[in-house]
Amino acid sequence: MTVHFVGAGPGAADLITLRAARLLAAADTVLYPGTYLDAEVLSHCRPDAQLIDTARLDLDQIVVAMVDAPGEVVRLTSGDPSLYSALHEQTRRLDAAGVPWDVTPGVPAYAAAAARVGQELTVPLVAQSVVLTRTQARSTRMPDRERLQDFAATGATLVLHLAITRIRELMAQVEPHYGADCPAVVVYRASQPDETVLHGTVGGARPIADAVEDAGLRQAAVILIGPALAARESGGESYLYSPHRDRSRTAVDSKDRG
Repeated sequence: MTVHFVGAGPGAADLITLRAARLLAAADTVLYPGTYLDAEVLSHCRPDAQLIDTARLDLDQIVVAMVDAPGEVVRLTSGDPSLYSALHEQTRRLDAAGVPWDVTPGVPAYAAAAARVGQELTVPLVAQSVVLTRTQARSTRMPDRERLQDFAATGATLVLHLAITRIRELMAQVEPHYGADCPAVVVYRASQPDETVLHGTVGGARPIADAVEDAGLRQAAVILIGPALAARESGGESYLYSPHRDRSRTAVDSKDRG
């Protein structure tokens, strides 16, 4: 018996990997996060598979369900297991129980959000870094060295998870670094039937916080902030594709590998 941690992607049933679909089709037991997952994803499961919604289970209850399950087990996580999935805590307990496990990546929510608005998050000469972070409310304490203001000071594209209920406070924290007119986008349940996309600015005349509060969003939303979101016309162009770049060495390298 192996526990397969599988990224379920942002929610849409057709935004999982081929490997994920194959593992779901073969699984005897599937644990899934009902709060964040479109139920259509479970259509990849066998009709006789045991389905367990983990929304109301604590960590130890989830691990017990995985360890006690017969046959192959899939533990679905929303988005990609590398971000905010409690993979560390669960696999540590599985190791202690002597249960083998592996990980299958999925489409992260921030990537689905960027795709939905048709936006590259790294634009030449504007922003070449993306900061993925969250904030602290009723959750685990953030390390002291990971302050939102310090991330904002870099000017990188900022992606906030698990932060939608505090958006007005958070925009006030980043405004001194990005400016009131810096674009901000919120994507709620990216790729799912009830998906909502809100456009605004950090402050200024179109505060994104107003749009979020008017829409009543309380969970399952990703916040994107940064000048790269408005750089479609003004951003630079990658030197990788420049007509002035010397490609002779690339051609030699390719021939050598041929």
